Amino acid sequence: MLSAPVVAVVLLAALLHAGWNVAVRAGSDRRRETSLVVLGGAVIALATLPFMPMPRPEVWPYLLRTAALNAVYFALIAEVYARGGVAFAYPLMRGVAPMLAALGAWLLIGEALPVFAWLGVACICAGVGLLARRRGVPGESAAALLALANAVVIAAYTVNDALGARLSQEPLAYTLWLFPLAAVPTLLWLHRKVRPTLPTPVEALRGLGGAVCMIGAYALVLWAMTRAPVAPVAALRETSILLSVVLARVLLGERPGVRGWSGAAVIAAGAALLRLAPG
Repeated sequence: MLSAPVVAVVLLAALLHAGWNVAVRAGSDRRRETSLVVLGGAVIALATLPFMPMPRPEVWPYLLRTAALNAVYFALIAEVYARGGVAFAYPLMRGVAPMLAALGAWLLIGEALPVFAWLGVACICAGVGLLARRRGVPGESAAALLALANAVVIAAYTVNDALGARLSQEPLAYTLWLFPLAAVPTLLWLHRKVRPTLPTPVEALRGLGGAVCMIGAYALVLWAMTRAPVAPVAALRETSILLSVVLARVLLGERPGVRGWSGAAVIAAGAALLRLAPG
């Protein structure tokens, strides 16, 4: 049973994670908005890392792998939100990723999937089907393919980070190092065709706010996992899928429709079942 403070912290983390995705989508140039969030995260991390322990040599391969994957992740985030809304793409990216990680563990290393996990897989597939069948907007098919590709990237860096953070024994320092390491390739890619210009005060504030949300979401979940069992914390964290749809409706004026709301709810339920499945 999760205590009230842990529940509140995890729900706040879910809200923050959905919030920085909304921040990226809110601007007219999603590639620029993504680069500002990434740059803000790197600045915050670099200001904090002098007070953190250095990673041990054996941890660096994991950091570099995830940094490379994160660069792909942020590039895909920009392309996804240039083509589709948060209410449509976010559930696909964040809901399908745990399914892929679970199926990958089953196929590659023989970890058996319990009944809960198979129910979760079925729910996620059904939710994806509902989203795919809703009446779309121009570019949404491309957004769906890019979102699903990003789910593969998320699953890959999740598995790598699970090993790297355990090896480092300093998960917060491990996470902070990822931001400056991923920032350089990400910014080079996002600005490969357009020379970067100084952000306006509003853009800078939105980018820094998105970066605070991004780092805060991880840090809060990390804290919660030191105070409560990992499975229910991870399951509750999947409420970000539904919160993303709510924020997209309220702040961005997106209209998910019945299939959009239903698909997001079913995907969130499936992801929670996967997280709750006994290992």
